[in-house]
Amino acid sequence: MDRYTPSSTPLPLLGRRAMLKVMLAGAGVAAMPGLAACGGGGSGSGSSANTVSFGNNLSDQVPKDAITAAVKGFEAKSGGLTVAINTKQHEQYQEQINNYLQGKPDDVLAWFAGYRMRFFAGKGLTGDLTDLWGKIGSSYSSALKEASTGSDGKQYFVPFTQYPWGIFYRKSLWQEKGYAVPKTLDELVALATKMKADGLVPIAHAQKQGWPSMGTFDQINFRQNGYQFHVDLMAGKEDWQDKRVKDVFDTWKRLLPFHQENALGREWQEAAQSLQQKKSGMYLLGSFVGQQFPKAEQDDLDFFPFPEINPQFGTDTVEAPIDGYMMAKKPANKDGALKLLEYLSTGEPQVAYLKADPTAVATNSSADTSGYTPLQKKAAEVIKSAKHITQFLDRDTDPGFASDAATNGINAFIKNPNDIDSVLKGMADQAKSIFK
Repeated sequence: MDRYTPSSTPLPLLGRRAMLKVMLAGAGVAAMPGLAACGGGGSGSGSSANTVSFGNNLSDQVPKDAITAAVKGFEAKSGGLTVAINTKQHEQYQEQINNYLQGKPDDVLAWFAGYRMRFFAGKGLTGDLTDLWGKIGSSYSSALKEASTGSDGKQYFVPFTQYPWGIFYRKSLWQEKGYAVPKTLDELVALATKMKADGLVPIAHAQKQGWPSMGTFDQINFRQNGYQFHVDLMAGKEDWQDKRVKDVFDTWKRLLPFHQENALGREWQEAAQSLQQKKSGMYLLGSFVGQQFPKAEQDDLDFFPFPEINPQFGTDTVEAPIDGYMMAKKPANKDGALKLLEYLSTGEPQVAYLKADPTAVATNSSADTSGYTPLQKKAAEVIKSAKHITQFLDRDTDPGFASDAATNGINAFIKNPNDIDSVLKGMADQAKSIFK
């Protein structure tokens, strides 16, 4: 449901996403065991006139150190303000966000753009940042502003970093084997067939954590049916039993024999390591796949957008989730919170953070990209050239549908790809009850 954070170890023990059923709970939902504002701070207890509390979900050591350094850079320029960083384990942060926002949240807190931001803004649980956008708006693209805007037309989010999804591969392996980037679905199938004959797993695959294969559905759907149908389907405006959706799963069924077997028992980090070890030829994932590559091998990692399926739509849509920050509805230190958010909107802290996580790119259009790796430069170009940007299935739809219907439906399809009609009926029935 959100991009996992880079880890100092190749295979974190904890999963990357949490199922967000709790987000559907009403305002009176009971607190879960151990619930507290991130790290015990919050606008009711961790802030003062000279302190801004900061809710952080980057709990692995490398990104935690990186965001700490970026935030501490604010203190040197803030005229006496200090930042109290309250870190919560990444998965727990997502699971507890609903109760967190209704309790004593930190003044500034990490979250995600798009539907998931609008969900809480619509409930009146986050602060209005429209006036701040009057200052920072010129540093962001119209697409980023759109992704930061609530249903009421006001802004509630400050973008920080962004990353694309695509098909990743090792340049040295492809050069050795003489592989070429496929431009169409037929070429992708032909390439996968050749890889299989060469003794490789054509496409690495992992679905133990419940979310990675959502990206495969997204890619096929907007390539085959176009951006508008995709976002309308995510919004409950189209029927999951529509022939166009079935056609997506039929296309996926054609590709499934080229995927790594036993995906439901494998975490994304393990699949990424099979790519790193040159056991797999390709992997459809976000650019964070590079987190599983030693630094010395990261320049050998490359990617291409999912190939064309329908010439009507070409490759005009790119999946590129946006991470950033919101403000509490009633922050204890509103002035300090706004100053910190304004600082985080600038290129300096974004670039400072990316030195530790070179798999993402800055969202500020004026950020210094001279230090970008080749992969970052390509990621930035792919995002910039896209006509349409999507977030990711579970960021673009109702969280209850994503965590239940979509996850269970996709898992059922992977288990039995010959039962598409039953899978889609189950997803359609749940969609009808959710999107009333």
